[in-house]
Amino acid sequence: MSAGETLGPERFAIRIDDRDLADLRARLDRVRLPEPETVPDQTQGIGLERLTALLEAWREHDWDIWQERWNAIPHYRVVLDGLGIAFWHVRSPEPNALPLLLTHGWPGSVLEFEDIIGPLSDPVAHGGSARDAFHLVIPALPGFGFSDRPRERGWDPGRTARAWAELMTVLGYPRFGAHGGDWGAFVSTELARIAPERVAGLHLTMPVASPLPEDLVAPTPAEQRILDRRTLHMTDGYGFGMQMSTRPQTVGYSLLDSPAGLAAWLGEKFAAYADTRPEYGGGVSISQQIDTIALYWLTGTGASSSRWYWEAMRWVPRGAEAENAQPITTPTACSIFPADPWPTARRWAERRYRDLRPWHELDRGGHFPGLEQPHLLVPEIREAFRHTRKP
Repeated sequence: MSAGETLGPERFAIRIDDRDLADLRARLDRVRLPEPETVPDQTQGIGLERLTALLEAWREHDWDIWQERWNAIPHYRVVLDGLGIAFWHVRSPEPNALPLLLTHGWPGSVLEFEDIIGPLSDPVAHGGSARDAFHLVIPALPGFGFSDRPRERGWDPGRTARAWAELMTVLGYPRFGAHGGDWGAFVSTELARIAPERVAGLHLTMPVASPLPEDLVAPTPAEQRILDRRTLHMTDGYGFGMQMSTRPQTVGYSLLDSPAGLAAWLGEKFAAYADTRPEYGGGVSISQQIDTIALYWLTGTGASSSRWYWEAMRWVPRGAEAENAQPITTPTACSIFPADPWPTARRWAERRYRDLRPWHELDRGGHFPGLEQPHLLVPEIREAFRHTRKP
């Protein structure tokens, strides 16, 4: 097989070896934890009490049950640009459904979209209209989940976007929509940039747009709150990103060797980036967190998913001028959730996304809307693509 050769998709079932599950249980039984933090809040990282609760829930996690549930979703593998990519492909029963590509980020996975598969692919069965149906393609990023772990440099969001375009070609979808948050927003944005004739519409929960220098001089009160939020994220919440974008291999050893280390590394962000207000559902549930943490552990992707940051941070446009020099003409809708750590002002986004519609700022939810607020995300996605439907 040549590096650029694309092989047809093959359906496969998830099967984790019983020896791997036994090894995990043994490691959880002999985990070694430090003393409690010396502060009453999360300023030193995930607290001992919370991590202990995560590990206790993980000990009760029945992978076989979840494996059976996930195998009920059609799961495929295809080789794209020399790398095996795993993806869910759920065709709608509606003949006029719009193909839609959903891309996750870190510390997420394809599991972010599990609860919206039914309502998006079969809206009639979930109280919706047939006109809002989608054929869903949900790939795992390179180095994540059951996709292959790259053995060479170069698998950044740009190369991934090109691979996603090829994936949709292989599946017979010449025209499609794209949705993404976190790194999925970068991949989806780049896909719309390089293939505008194919991407019928774009929906983002974290648009990739930054303020110009003059925006920092006299921001509106709302923009100042956004700037303050972004500054807080970079100064007090992005240490993980600096580590993974500079020395991913170093942290990767502990993520592969210690389930407690992996649970802490991922679990901290599931709380920090979610809307944890009890009246709005409390954020990402413990069971949802453990599902994702277990997926990272059993696929051995703690290091390879960290290297994604090393690749991506060498690829991303540097600053608003560089972003705006790569404009997006595809019709773009944005859903902004209040607890996202990296918010964007509409005025900044309009400079890059030249056909922005609609722009919704919601009153609840965070960085993981598919896990936190799927009942809000579904209508946002449906509305975002109504303009793309052909009569």
